[in-house]
Order: sequence, then C-alpha cells, then structure tokens
Amino acid sequence: MKNILTILIFVCFILGSVHAQHFADREIIRLDNNQENRKELLGLNLDLLMEKEGNIYIVASPNDLIALNAKNILYDIESHKFYPRELGVFTIQSGVNGDFHSYPELERDLMALADTYPDLAQVIDIGDSLEQRNIYAVRISDNVGLQENEASVIFLGCHHAREWISVEVPFLLGKYLVENYSTDEEVKRLVDNCDIWIVPLVNPDGLEYSIHFYRYWRKNMRDNGDGTYGVDLNRNYGYKWGWNNLGSSPDSASEVYRGPGPFTEPEIQAIRDLFAQMHFQALVSYHSYSQVILYPWGYTEEVSDKEDILFQIGDRMSRLMEPVNGRYYPAERAGAGFYLTNGDTTDWSFGVYGIPSYTIELPPDSRLKGEFFNAESDIHPIFDENLPAALYLVDWCIQTHASQAHNATLRGRQKQPRLLHLK
Repeated sequence: MKNILTILIFVCFILGSVHAQHFADREIIRLDNNQENRKELLGLNLDLLMEKEGNIYIVASPNDLIALNAKNILYDIESHKFYPRELGVFTIQSGVNGDFHSYPELERDLMALADTYPDLAQVIDIGDSLEQRNIYAVRISDNVGLQENEASVIFLGCHHAREWISVEVPFLLGKYLVENYSTDEEVKRLVDNCDIWIVPLVNPDGLEYSIHFYRYWRKNMRDNGDGTYGVDLNRNYGYKWGWNNLGSSPDSASEVYRGPGPFTEPEIQAIRDLFAQMHFQALVSYHSYSQVILYPWGYTEEVSDKEDILFQIGDRMSRLMEPVNGRYYPAERAGAGFYLTNGDTTDWSFGVYGIPSYTIELPPDSRLKGEFFNAESDIHPIFDENLPAALYLVDWCIQTHASQAHNATLRGRQKQPRLLHLK
C-alpha cells in the first residue's frame, strides 16, 4: 500500500510539473495606475491581480512583457514579494491551504450541513467538472424540498482557482443562515420567503491544482491540445463572448483565454442549466482581490438602461459593509475602468435575464508580504463584513417579488370582464 501511494504521489508530481512548467516564467509586475498607462493597457487582455494604492498588479507572461515593452510601458518586477520561494512555487503537500477549503473538505462540510439541517438545506449536484468532480449547490429554504412561488437569489464562488477566499464567503453565508434560523427572527423571515442558492465552488479542478501545485493558477484544467491548459471560466459565458476581442483572449496560453466558443466548459454549462430551471432575481459572484462591488456592463464603457438601480443596490450594499470592519467597497460599473471583460458571469446574467448582478471583489490582506493573499485569520472578518450586504440583497429580492406579484394581481383584475347590473 505504501508503495502504491508513493507511485501515485510521484505520478501527480510529474503531471503537475508538466502543467506548471509553462507558468514558471510568469512574473508579477507593478505599474503606476495613471491615465496614460490605463489607455495603453486597454486591449492587451492581461491577467489583472488587483488595483491598490495607485498601482496596478499583473501576472505577466513573456509575451505580455514583450507587448508592454513594445508600448514603452514602464513596470517593476514584484514576483519576489508574491511567490513563496522558500516553500517552492509548486508543491504537492497536503493541508497547505490551512483553514481554507479544498474540494473534498468543502464536499464534506456541505454534506454535514445538509445532514444537520435537513429541513433547511439541500445539497444538489448541478454538474460535473472536466475532471469529474461534482459542482455542488446548496439550496436553503424553509420548505427546501418544494418548489414554491417565492423570491430566489444565487451566490457564486471561485470561478478563478487562486481566489480561495471566494469559496469561504458564500459557504459561510449558507452556514450562517441555517445555524441562525431558529434563533434570529430576521434570518427566519428571509429564509421563509426566499429560495437561496449558493454555489461556493464553480471551479473545483482549478482550486485543487492551485492548492497542490501552483498557487497562482486561475483557469480550469482544460487540455487545450497545444501544450497549454485551462480556460478562464469567467470569460466563457455566452453574452458578448469575445466582444471586439477586448476583455478576453483567443490565445490559449493567456490567463484570460475565453475558450474556443461560449459555454464550452462543463463548469459554466452547469450554471447556465441551473438558471434555465430557476427564476433568480439577483446574483452575486465573489472574486478577489480588489475590495470593490462591480456591476454591468463589463464588456463596454457604456452604461446600461438600469444604471440607476444597479448603482443604488450596489451602493446600499457598500454602506452596509463598511461599518463592520471599516473597509470601504466602492460600487462601480465594471467597464468604467481600463479593465474590460467579456463573457463574464454578471454581464451574462444581467444581459440575458435582466437581473441585478454583482461581482464582489473581496479584499487583500495588507499585513502579508505582497499584499495579495488572505490570512486564515481574516476569513471570518471578511465574511462578517459581506454578510449585511448578502442579507440586504435577499430582502431586496423578497420585496421585489412581492411587488411583482401584487402588480400581476392588479393586472389580472383589470382584465376581468365587468358585469352589467340590469335594473
């Protein structure tokens, strides 16, 4: 048995090395976040880590560096602050993710949640990843086994593998709702009147690879057939996919590779198919790191016809979040900056279904060298500050659903024929 385990570990290491070797030459670079640089960067479809304190941080390939040099864009190499050289960039150690969830740990905890609260939580396998891992949704409702005519909302996590904190926030939201249902009247009201869906891990294959081999892995594990791996799942949705070639890349080696076509990836097909069965009234997709609330459009700088309501909801969430830990998440239109995106979750859910849709970029931890990774001790504080916004959005869905139902009733009455009272 010991020999078999040793062989399996060796095989995993070799396979991981084959994938990871391509990324060993990536560099983390820092640029000044000024208007001239933003203009020059537009259209390069780079892998943005974050914007922070007047700087832009990017994961750059050799080809990216060539493109930047051709435009005479000045940058500094910051990799030494980010890559954990003392541990090795590529590792197959188990447990290296600490208090953050791996796929099997999340699976275990979701099942335990449903077993402990069977009347409130139901775990549903909504599809399989490329490597045949289950993509789990946890549905939370007072009548979790029934399809009721009530409001519904969805929270998504971890489209991008390296964004470990984006798994924790939606998972902890589900845990909070079921654990406080019997003691918190407000939580009970929300759960009683809304069908709440949480998919904490959209990209299970990528997460496992990020944990065990390459911490900065972003995409899924698609073998592109040309020596490159991975599709950026948050560029694979169908709305404005590949629009003007700005905000995603046709290059399979790119960190923002959109895939050969829209909805080619089974992980994104699972989300698409879930939407086809439900009638969600709002969406949040958690990402990191930037500490901002983004709403559509992302594929263009133009404003949508629902700009006012999108900003109002986002700004309200921001105002509820800030008092918890003093961190400010500004509400901004995604395409207003230099970093356009296309084929992403929120443009799709808003563009196709017309529902308020938000990308919440969770914060970096300024105490860690490089200001990129989150400390394990910050998992709960980051969740705590996001909780009021999530509860508010659930309540918004409830109020909106009630208003729509009332208006539908009034319209139904108006269509009823009038009875003539003859004397």
